[in-house]
Amino acid sequence: MKPVIIIVGPTGVGKTKLSVELAKKLGGEIINADSTQIYEELNIATAKVTEKEKEGIPHHLFDIKGIKEEYTVYDYQKDCRKEIDTLLHQNIVPILVGGTGLYIKAAVYDYQFTEGKFNSQYESLSDAELYQMLLAVDPNTTIHQNNRKRVIRAYNYYLETGKSFSTKEITEKLIYPVITIGLTTDREMLYQKINNRVDDMVKQGLLKEAKKIYDSNIRSKAVMTPIGYKELFPYFEGNDTLEHCLDKIKQNSRKYAKRQYTWFRNQMKVTWFDVNFQNFQETVEEVYQYLKTTM
Repeated sequence: MKPVIIIVGPTGVGKTKLSVELAKKLGGEIINADSTQIYEELNIATAKVTEKEKEGIPHHLFDIKGIKEEYTVYDYQKDCRKEIDTLLHQNIVPILVGGTGLYIKAAVYDYQFTEGKFNSQYESLSDAELYQMLLAVDPNTTIHQNNRKRVIRAYNYYLETGKSFSTKEITEKLIYPVITIGLTTDREMLYQKINNRVDDMVKQGLLKEAKKIYDSNIRSKAVMTPIGYKELFPYFEGNDTLEHCLDKIKQNSRKYAKRQYTWFRNQMKVTWFDVNFQNFQETVEEVYQYLKTTM
């Protein structure tokens, strides 16, 4: 069986470009592993791959949901495994690309999820009341009281299984052969790339895209999770300057990149490669040669 290639790393290091180049060399197709790129209409702020950037390579699990729709890691696990299995059956190398670590682990590890759905019976309850209900059945929970959706999910998990969510076993058993590649660079260079990327997004039409979303009055998880939209809402409301809001996007993006590094280093076995931004093709060749020796 061909391995599943996984490409991880923080925003701005070149994951998209590397994935396309490797797909051309390996006869692969690309599967999205970014929770924000699942949604239609969220393009510029999420740095979604463009048709030009795809270079004719098939891409999967992009633009499959509207921004009003709910989409969970449980949904992604089912959808991604279906794509992986289809490609492997066709002798095509699946290449997962993205920065959402939990989505990646859910897809390729033997994680067991239940189909958590929001239950309207909780609408009349406050966060504190819900949290007390969870504590009664799971006193060791580490979920924060204000994380309402996770509290409900954990409580429903107990109702469905009779077991506390905090004792839920998460296995480290892989269900596919995988090779995980990580792209990295020094912090100063990364932060410069992130800042420049935000400036480029503005030139590409970020304000227009964000204003359209703001005017829709949709405040779903799809809208409020990505960095780049909600930070601009105070500007549209006349409560903050554009400069300060853009600085907030850059700051939040840098913090997110730091969290991504920490997560991947602690949660997954990754072979890291320093990116040569002056000659990215050299990085592509270095990764390709490594894959040839391990596949």
